[in-house]
Amino acid sequence: MTHPPVPEPDEVTAPWWAATRHRELLVQVCPAGHRQHPPRALCSVCGATEGLDWLAAEGRGVVDACTTVHRAPAPGFEPPYVVARIRLAEGPVMLSNVVGANPDGVRIGDPVVLDWRPLPDGRALPVFVPLPEES
Repeated sequence: MTHPPVPEPDEVTAPWWAATRHRELLVQVCPAGHRQHPPRALCSVCGATEGLDWLAAEGRGVVDACTTVHRAPAPGFEPPYVVARIRLAEGPVMLSNVVGANPDGVRIGDPVVLDWRPLPDGRALPVFVPLPEES
């Protein structure tokens, strides 16, 4: 199986990528408590550059927006697949894929839970699967 291109870690994103090796999803948090994703060199709310830290996310969220892709934009993508904004329980929004569901059946407001797709170098990409409906 081929994989879409994945960025190399840099000084800001290295801890985030390292955590994916252990299947842990991190969000960045500033000293004032603002949470953000993706990782940045400064807080996108207050501008803090010192004291940025990491918080382990519980791995639950809600589909905030989504689209189903039916044509591969490049090698490594296998359509159809869902690209979605996931609002994490911790507050930040992250862009990911919803897998394990009918791609045309994913809807805004659907609850999802974290899953992982391994990469050849030991890192993993966070993806989300729909939570089963409670009966």
